Amino acid sequence: MSQSDTRTLPGIMAVLMAAILWGTTGTAATFATGVSPLAIGSVAMGTGGLLQALIALRPVLRQRRRIAGNFRYLLIGALAVGIYPLAFYTSMHNAGVAAGTVVSIGSAPLLSALIEYGFDKHPLSRQWTLGALTGVAGMVLLCLAESHVASAGNGLHIAVGILLGLVAGFTYALYSWSARRMMQNGVSASAAMGATFGAGALLLLPVLLFTGAPLLDSRMNTAVGAYMALVPMFIGYLCYGYGLARIRASTATTLTLTEPVVAALLAVTLVGERLPFTGWAGIGLILLCLLIITLPVQRCSLFRPRVPPRTDPL
Repeated sequence: MSQSDTRTLPGIMAVLMAAILWGTTGTAATFATGVSPLAIGSVAMGTGGLLQALIALRPVLRQRRRIAGNFRYLLIGALAVGIYPLAFYTSMHNAGVAAGTVVSIGSAPLLSALIEYGFDKHPLSRQWTLGALTGVAGMVLLCLAESHVASAGNGLHIAVGILLGLVAGFTYALYSWSARRMMQNGVSASAAMGATFGAGALLLLPVLLFTGAPLLDSRMNTAVGAYMALVPMFIGYLCYGYGLARIRASTATTLTLTEPVVAALLAVTLVGERLPFTGWAGIGLILLCLLIITLPVQRCSLFRPRVPPRTDPL
């Protein structure tokens, strides 16, 4: 196994673990009664972000000058972290657990690749593009299946949910990119993630203060809030930060297509949402996408011209 593989494989596995944990959030939120999606999002990412900042306090303080030198990326990441959970949980509230997760996470890989291509001029490989398109096709089928099941509901709510899902996908891709840029500029993974999520959590605290009172109304609501903050947000993002330091941001966001699969399965088995054949076909395409993007084949850029083979004169 090459040195590159010893770094890449653990990174892939860590991101997949994070995606599985994140896939439980929508189902967990349904067990909190009378709690708004804004409260769920702010307690999950706000408390989880503060815990990340706390555990990374020593490397953050040790690298504070280097972090200050990356203030632009820190600010972009913090704003994205502040917006993402509010859009994400409201999307699931309006469009359903599976559809909201599908749109939010399914749009992130393409948006992430576009961010990398636009800001970093990073070429897109044919392998990644094939995997991403396969995954997006799966997202579309899964979203159509969920929308068909929810067709008896309010169409406007579903449309708003899908729009907010796109906002969530963009902000998710954006904070992944900004954290990755900080790491590439010499900030350690723990310091970059701790600073980004700590700053974003500070932006979410006012939202939690205004909307979070129902979280204390019952033991179940409190347990849901604690679970969201500690398991998917804290442990999940520790895994994600570990993986992000070892693989590209676009690859990481593509791997998190596992999240809507987990969310859909839990929505069917625990929440009672129905998933028709097209939804299961979408899950199959997502799994195929994960296989394609993790295969160790040689990359070939879509936007880099091929160099013809050299022919030496006779």
